[in-house]
Amino acid sequence: MVEMELNKIVINEKRHDQLIVLKEKGGERLLPIVIGLAEASAIKMKIGGFNPPRPLTHDLLLSMIENLEATLEKIIIDRLEENTFFAKLIIKTNSGDTKIIDARPSDSIALAVRANVPIFVDESVIKQAEVFNK
Repeated sequence: MVEMELNKIVINEKRHDQLIVLKEKGGERLLPIVIGLAEASAIKMKIGGFNPPRPLTHDLLLSMIENLEATLEKIIIDRLEENTFFAKLIIKTNSGDTKIIDARPSDSIALAVRANVPIFVDESVIKQAEVFNK
């Protein structure tokens, strides 16, 4: 697994699909991921410091995780199939159990920036994406 961080968000409101770019922490490799406008906006609002008066969807989900006495530990982008990325939320319960929940990378990253947890990408996904980006 390679730890990555959010490097760039490219929003074009005239298009439905937006782009986020993850960058290898302490490295040079980049991983561009196409996501929806709502998710890109949710990520951008959070890193921009915007605090809505009522919880938005990703804020609500994080609040639910915490109120169920669990912690989002990290997210993992673990697969790339037919140009679709797959991710997992790694959640630790109060009893010490680890729960792995399937999620879209866009939602996972929106949660990760809210919970300030690491983003990991499987090495095979990075290598696959490099082939598509050339």
